[in-house]
Amino acid sequence: MTRHVTTREDFRCFHRLRVRWAEVDMQKIVFNAHYLMYFDTAIGDYWRALALPYEAGMQALGGELYVKKATLEYHASARYDDRIDVGLRCTRIGNSSMLFTGGIFLGEQLLISGELLYVFADPASQKSRPVPQPLRDMLTAYEAGEDMRVLRVGPWSELQQPARQVRTEVFLQEQQIPLEMEWDEADESAVHAVICNRLDMPLATGRLLQPAAGVARIGRMAVSRVMRGDGLGRDILHALLRTAAQRGDSAVVLNAQRSAEAFYRRFGFASRGAPFEEAGIAHIEMARALTPADCALGGRSGLAP
Repeated sequence: MTRHVTTREDFRCFHRLRVRWAEVDMQKIVFNAHYLMYFDTAIGDYWRALALPYEAGMQALGGELYVKKATLEYHASARYDDRIDVGLRCTRIGNSSMLFTGGIFLGEQLLISGELLYVFADPASQKSRPVPQPLRDMLTAYEAGEDMRVLRVGPWSELQQPARQVRTEVFLQEQQIPLEMEWDEADESAVHAVICNRLDMPLATGRLLQPAAGVARIGRMAVSRVMRGDGLGRDILHALLRTAAQRGDSAVVLNAQRSAEAFYRRFGFASRGAPFEEAGIAHIEMARALTPADCALGGRSGLAP
């Protein structure tokens, strides 16, 4: 028997959304069927919270998830333009099933509670299969408050395979950067950072060079497309800044794609010089000083030094 959900504290994972005009009915409140869509949308954030790209993750696990049963209980209504939070947690794992309990909140007020029962199954026959132990372990660990990502910092000889995988996906396949422009001899002397999930799937990477004494250069920052916006880029950047500060560098520079300029500004970088084009993509050089405080950046549990 599952515990009745009453407060936001029941959840670790939340998905925030704003009610759209198309989702309200003639009574000016959210049409009841849309709440199920809200829960179904939030489950995508749950998999990202597990650092698990859903499609690639299910392929690696050898199955697929299918909804067996969905129930909703209505307590109060959401209205147009409300900002609501959809909380989800895994409350039970059976042999082949997983029960997710959810709550939709307006501030602290519980509007809707619900349950989604998923079955892990063969994607071809749709016949149920036992929940794989790695997935079972990930769900249990996440709900216990553990970090789902593992950060490794080291030389190219150790991190070449995962770093290559992320950079191939992002730079060669997504951004269509020519092969000869992506791989260079600098990889051999650089310090690399890679984040993987608990299935050892690489999700993000970056590298750190030292082109001159006391000056660090960050480059090849890449995050898997489906995992963007979940802090992986921040963690890679913090790891590289920490490494540079700990080895005694006093400044760090990088060439940022213009689309990522605002991201680096949030971490103290300032633009310098005129924009330029590289591999057909607009860039800007950015820089910032390093301080003793950078030696402790990104030191949260779950991310190995």
